[in-house]
Amino acid sequence: MASGFEPPDDSTSAAAITKELDGLERHPHVARLIRSLADHPPVVVRPEPQMRLAAILLALRARADGEPELLMIKRAEAEGDPWSGHIACPGGRMEPGDHDLAVTAVRETLEETGVDIASDGRLLGHLDDLSPRTPSLPPLVIRPYVALVRAGVEIVPSREVAAAFWVPVSALREQTAWGTGSVSVGGTQREVAVFQHGEYTVWGLTERVLRQFLAYIGEAPSGR
Repeated sequence: MASGFEPPDDSTSAAAITKELDGLERHPHVARLIRSLADHPPVVVRPEPQMRLAAILLALRARADGEPELLMIKRAEAEGDPWSGHIACPGGRMEPGDHDLAVTAVRETLEETGVDIASDGRLLGHLDDLSPRTPSLPPLVIRPYVALVRAGVEIVPSREVAAAFWVPVSALREQTAWGTGSVSVGGTQREVAVFQHGEYTVWGLTERVLRQFLAYIGEAPSGR
């Protein structure tokens, strides 16, 4: 099926980037995502006084054949970090200078990966707010934003990022990649819902975000 994607121009001018992102918006999965964002206003959680706000970014680019792929990271190992070594999307907590959570998502993505959505991409909107289900994790309300970014963007991982990689949406849509797996939580092995991509096991809040993302493009995985 034709995607409607136009190969990116070698130029990184604003006009060339706009043309490339317009082409990516015409891909059937991205077009459905945009329609879903317009038709289904996301759930916004009013935080309790002790809760902090945070944002993550699901950044999509088009590879050479037009297939959208999602930027993901492996967080660096860090003592005292509850998300140490986890597979995630770029993001972090809102800072006092952030006008809103969209600014947080863009700022954190730039700091962690070098990807500048402000100059090389386009925000599409956000999914439902979520909070961690594990009582041992910090009390947060996390807002997942979705954005498009030009294909040739360079990844420059920060010290907080052990690895950065792109996951094709076709891999996310593969039903056999979703299931249950054993992970270590606080030193105890637990069976949890997971998404498996090669050597990477995605679980917890990021797994929930990816399920929500797939629901927005009409491809929700089966099971819990």
